[in-house]
Amino acid sequence: MTGDAAQTIPALTATAADAFGDRLAVVDGDRRLTYAELADAARDFGASLVEAGIESGDVVGIWAPNSAEWIVAVLGLFQAGAVLVPVNTRFKGAEATDLLGRSRAKALVTVTDFLDTDYVAVLAEAGMPEGLDTIVVASGHTPEGAESWDAFGARATDDARAEVDRRSAAVAADDPADILFTSGTTGRPKGVVQTHERTLLVARDWVAMTGLTAGDRYLMVNPYFHMFGLKAGILASMVAGATMLPEAAFDVDRALERVERDRVSVFPGAPTIYQSILDHPDREKHDLSSLRVAVTGAADIPVELIRRVQDELPFSVVVTGYGLTEGGTAAATAPDDDATVTATTVGRPRPTFELRIVDGAGDDVATGETGEILLRGGSIMSHYLDDPEATAEVLSDDGWLRTGDLGAIDADGNLKIVGRSKDMYIVGGFNAYPAEIENLLLGHPDIGQVAVIGIPDERLGEVGMAFVVPAPGTEPTEAGIIEWSRETMANYKAPRRVAFVDELPVNATGKVVKDDLRGLVEQT
Repeated sequence: MTGDAAQTIPALTATAADAFGDRLAVVDGDRRLTYAELADAARDFGASLVEAGIESGDVVGIWAPNSAEWIVAVLGLFQAGAVLVPVNTRFKGAEATDLLGRSRAKALVTVTDFLDTDYVAVLAEAGMPEGLDTIVVASGHTPEGAESWDAFGARATDDARAEVDRRSAAVAADDPADILFTSGTTGRPKGVVQTHERTLLVARDWVAMTGLTAGDRYLMVNPYFHMFGLKAGILASMVAGATMLPEAAFDVDRALERVERDRVSVFPGAPTIYQSILDHPDREKHDLSSLRVAVTGAADIPVELIRRVQDELPFSVVVTGYGLTEGGTAAATAPDDDATVTATTVGRPRPTFELRIVDGAGDDVATGETGEILLRGGSIMSHYLDDPEATAEVLSDDGWLRTGDLGAIDADGNLKIVGRSKDMYIVGGFNAYPAEIENLLLGHPDIGQVAVIGIPDERLGEVGMAFVVPAPGTEPTEAGIIEWSRETMANYKAPRRVAFVDELPVNATGKVVKDDLRGLVEQT
């Protein structure tokens, strides 16, 4: 069996250790682990979980930034037969308590020193979830009632290691592996239950999509609590034997320094991350020639940004993709696609996916017309955790997932993301799609970043409002941008209001949080 053929994550961990044993698996500060050492460390952590009373099928949470300990803990809990629930590092105490409580987590790996936040204290203040009996502190001080990383690791015994080996071998491909909660930007987060086999399908397909290899050094700024960071990050690296370089939080100066020092070759990220690199005043002072693979994607990805990544950075492979927690990467451009396809679409459905674009009645729309994106096959989730009603709303009996995203397929079969159905607004009877308008606005030389939302209007129902981060060294005006917009796009698309901001509000995955923008409307 090769890492590519493994159908469970414990099997992948073992085969990666066999295939890439002496290769560097993780570099995190002064800590370096080969693939063989990583497998041993994960086994020991799993044994400590066994000694702590974790049974097969129990849920273990991780609420921490990217680190070597995160990687060891997640692989170890899988070896112990447990199920992962990662928690968003931006969540507050009540949000974390809700997720850990709903998933019935029995253990938690966390930190007390991330961005001046003590997650254990935050949880205690919010109300510790019932049944959460074991808390392991991966870094920072260890408060009463918790165990330090080293102390917890000392629990491992030979008998517990033997039990880990037994459980690892017993894990089945269709056993639950992870419960990833949706971001919550559109309501209460829902837990997406995914199996080992389908989770690994996401990882293997990402390797095939990007050409990730054992020689690559992968800078990981996408958070591990997110589908991208976990499945297209940690697990994809293990399939390929790439070296993982975790970053706790994105800092553009540190990232540029690390690309040069560690000869980073793979650097995926949200659109805002590439924007900050492109606009950095000292970019040219850093040797970025090792960069090979760039992958980005979002419902509101700016077309002009992709063109700049292709033209101004040394990546030889630039891929844009479309993915979601409920299914993984569903569509992507190919490395050999021409610049126009890469810049204006997210490519074709991945090999294991079927894709449809439908109208409000559920009927397929014509080529080029906008509708809701439906997906089937591949790594589509089986259900939402303890929420059959929400599952039934998005997942049909014959397996089609309603994504809530709007898109159109061109004559060549490429998918263009138009936006979220909830973000669309209607101007005097015309459908306005923020992602499309944002792409048009980025053609203005004084606009660095932009996000558009619909706001109420007495005459037209709704109109557009643009939140603009000016390009460096420019001083655009509201009147000037509105006038330019009316000359550049259809009148109903042109924003009626413009507000200037120092930065756009983003979540931990780099996506603009438009609910936060709506809260700013009355303040501007």
